[in-house]
Amino acid sequence: MLKIYGVYKSRATRVLWLMEELGAPFELVPVLQAYKLKDPMAADARLNTRSAGFLAVNPMGSIPTIEDDGLVLNESLAQTLYVARKHGGPIAPRDLIEEAQMLQWSLFAATSIETEALKISMANNEGRLATEAGQAEAKAVARILSRPFGVMEKHFSSNDYAVGGRFTVADINLGEVVRYAQAYQPLFDAHPKTAEWLARIQARPGFKAMWEKRLAEVE
Repeated sequence: MLKIYGVYKSRATRVLWLMEELGAPFELVPVLQAYKLKDPMAADARLNTRSAGFLAVNPMGSIPTIEDDGLVLNESLAQTLYVARKHGGPIAPRDLIEEAQMLQWSLFAATSIETEALKISMANNEGRLATEAGQAEAKAVARILSRPFGVMEKHFSSNDYAVGGRFTVADINLGEVVRYAQAYQPLFDAHPKTAEWLARIQARPGFKAMWEKRLAEVE
């Protein structure tokens, strides 16, 4: 059975959403981010990203990590692509061309969107987005994101999904990165087709089930 190390309030949402879509069994091993603990190295500390037991699995000390039949993967986008490919079906690539397109969208999300989008997410989580300074920060980030968002806007103006005219793992990988910027509405107002696509995939039962568990998670 697939083993997932991590918690819902982390990048693990990517693979956890995928598992909801697949309806496949898995074992979740709760591993908390070390920065959330007062003393992550204490003898009675919860299993966390600095725990020796977890570092033996992932020397980088990052979550999520998956383990499947002896295979260990530490990068979340590689995890989702692997799991989708293994299970097959409509969520996975149908051929080499679709596989390349899904990989391209996943890397596009990681290299062109994630770093800047996370700045908006952090500002929102820390309450700064509600301040004038936070709004100015988000506006500056949105200017940087306007180019990759423009690429998505053009694509989603004539496509409901990222690849193949259907919901796939590419939508999960891209959507979970784009979500980091979701708290800054002006960016999405300026890119309505991208906003419609994000709303479409987040309306899926798989996303809702994952998100409900994330909201219920006690840290």
